[in-house]
Amino acid sequence: MAGYRGYRGGTRRLLLPVLATGVVVTLGLTGCGSSTDGEATPSSGRTDTAPQGQAAPDPGTKISLRPAAGARDVSPVAPVEVSVTDGEIEDVTLTNPAGKEVIGKLSADGTSWRVGEPLGFGKTYTWSGTAVGAGGERQEITGAFATTTPNGLVGTSINTGDGKTYGVAMPIAVTFDAPVSDKAAAERAMTVRTSVPVEGAWAWLDDQRAHWRPRNYWPAGTEVTVDLRLYGVPYGDGVYGAADMTSRFTIGRDQVVKANTKTHRVRVLRDGRVIQDFPASMGLESDPGRVTNSGTHVVMSKHETYKMTNPRYEYFNVEVPWAVRISNNGEFIHGYAPSIPHQGERNVSHGCVNLSPANAEVYFDAAQIGDPVEITGSTNQLDASDGDYYDWAIPWDEWTGMSALS
Repeated sequence: MAGYRGYRGGTRRLLLPVLATGVVVTLGLTGCGSSTDGEATPSSGRTDTAPQGQAAPDPGTKISLRPAAGARDVSPVAPVEVSVTDGEIEDVTLTNPAGKEVIGKLSADGTSWRVGEPLGFGKTYTWSGTAVGAGGERQEITGAFATTTPNGLVGTSINTGDGKTYGVAMPIAVTFDAPVSDKAAAERAMTVRTSVPVEGAWAWLDDQRAHWRPRNYWPAGTEVTVDLRLYGVPYGDGVYGAADMTSRFTIGRDQVVKANTKTHRVRVLRDGRVIQDFPASMGLESDPGRVTNSGTHVVMSKHETYKMTNPRYEYFNVEVPWAVRISNNGEFIHGYAPSIPHQGERNVSHGCVNLSPANAEVYFDAAQIGDPVEITGSTNQLDASDGDYYDWAIPWDEWTGMSALS
């Protein structure tokens, strides 16, 4: 409701929380307590004497504005309201500099009206309206305040899409367009809700990336809602969040890949039961630059064909079929016919997990973004240098210590 009009009579009282210093003015009852120019007179705590021949009225009806009239540097997401005691609101509007009325809602008892949408940055908002006292006397609602002008606004992106389905290891990755100084303020504004109880936590990987993951893999079928109420959140140094963002997605079936560099096998487990078991060739152990990293990887993307390039080892645009990316360091599970003689016997790749093209296609069809790929047996461990997603390589106690609110 943009503004409100309509007095229903009666006397109501409402106690409201105080966000910032408010202003209380006494309604100018006809012939009593009003200034000569008809403006509201600030309450002084004293009782004025009624003019000759008039009965002294009940204590004056009071209007409270929050933030106070004349306030500056107000947050655009701070509660904004007008309230009346010993009276009701007859009509009220709050307008921006262009004259557009701000959406708001009147309380059930008619004694308060609160803004129902975020305000803009660097704008002056003006009140207008009328309150009616218990005896029918009217008083104008007037005043204005100004919202803060930011030094900069920082946008946000998220890795999960609305309506999508992900694997049980899928982290929630929030990326900020610029470094965030007050990470605690940002983190307080970010919530994750789940359809079943799930223990999880935010961790800041650096000044621009905050990830949320559960302590253990997601329960299959979990419905997840991510709510980023970041608009107007102060990030420090006069910089604020630029916009809110939400994401709603679902966790799919429970599928885990277990690959062992020593047995040269890749097993795919669905709900704890092996559904696929392939011979494989992984990274050559004798060359540290070619070792397949041990640790829990996460399926990040799928490509029917993909061109591989590694200048260090002098190969460029080598096309492979059925490629499933499992980290940002160049590791994939993919088909590669030239290594078939070695698959199940020895490791000869440059770090990827090689399957036959036929087996790679079977796995490709079963893989889902967010699936965990647990690799064991190699001399190298997945870590931060490998880029997204290394979330599961961090022990839980360390992970929770990376929260800005820990």
